[in-house]
Amino acid sequence: MPATPENPFADIHDLLLLVPEGDEAAVEAVRARDARLTKPAGSLGQLETLVEFLARWQGEPEPTLDNPMVAIFAANHGVTDQGISAYPRAVTAQMVANFTRGGAAISQICALHELNLRVFELALEVPTEDITKLPAMDALTCAATVAYGMEAIAGEPDLLCIGEMGIGNTTVAAAIFAALYGGEGADWVGRGTGVDDAGLARKARAVDAALMRHAGRLDTPFSILSHLGGREIAAMLGALLAARHQKTPVIIDGFVATAAAALAHAVNPAAIDHCIFGHVSAEPGHAKVLERLERRPLLDLGMRLGEGSGAAMAAVLAKTALHLHRTMATFESAAVSGPTE
Repeated sequence: MPATPENPFADIHDLLLLVPEGDEAAVEAVRARDARLTKPAGSLGQLETLVEFLARWQGEPEPTLDNPMVAIFAANHGVTDQGISAYPRAVTAQMVANFTRGGAAISQICALHELNLRVFELALEVPTEDITKLPAMDALTCAATVAYGMEAIAGEPDLLCIGEMGIGNTTVAAAIFAALYGGEGADWVGRGTGVDDAGLARKARAVDAALMRHAGRLDTPFSILSHLGGREIAAMLGALLAARHQKTPVIIDGFVATAAAALAHAVNPAAIDHCIFGHVSAEPGHAKVLERLERRPLLDLGMRLGEGSGAAMAAVLAKTALHLHRTMATFESAAVSGPTE
């Protein structure tokens, strides 16, 4: 069904339903080589399954990581007017500048480990509406932002790590999770950038106010996104969707990035099969969401920075795993006896 002004999400919905399958023959090729490497079978644990993951979703028996990309989507949120962040909204643009100058943690992770870093600014000068009073975005704007996110992988990365920057967006993500899974604001909010107890209470009240304001209009994942979401979450949804159709495996970052994956999952659980979750955030709601999605995070480092940092660290492990798979000796080449029959 083509998109219309009355239903601008129709094409996006269809793409989420009609996702290509992974390549199991490529996985079997990886396993066949792995069985010949000089180590006991399965002894590298998740490093082995990471290579299988890359092969399955690249559709290649010899997967590559020649062009891994960390994509940060940055946006501003009107709900910051409710005093829900320890930092002013201006910090979003300031941190975007910091990313490009190389001063941020993610900048240094990417530089050290040769990960391409791209930052996508999403109308920082025009925050979404305050979700306690109005829908965050109209449906047309929301759908267009998802489409913009789909274009973000035009550089054809062979691995996509998605992350975000946006003061106030942990509140927005908490509202999305509450709408998807039930509960009150207090069940989903965390300290985000480091709010005190009073700030945490304001976050919970803001989520509850938003749920009450938009009650009766949160009946689909797309209406949840347009009423409660942010531009960066919409764009991340578009990016992970385009990655699936472009045969690009995806690593999801933390609490906010997982909101995009959760919305895709709500349309079609299989739509995020090409995604792994780089880490579990220190935000208390993140572990609960991953449990709902039945996904095991790769890392648990107590991180809550955002900006794609946890996904990038997972990509470092993926690069290491692939290097081992490619370069380790086989039993034959090393003249090492293999396992007995």
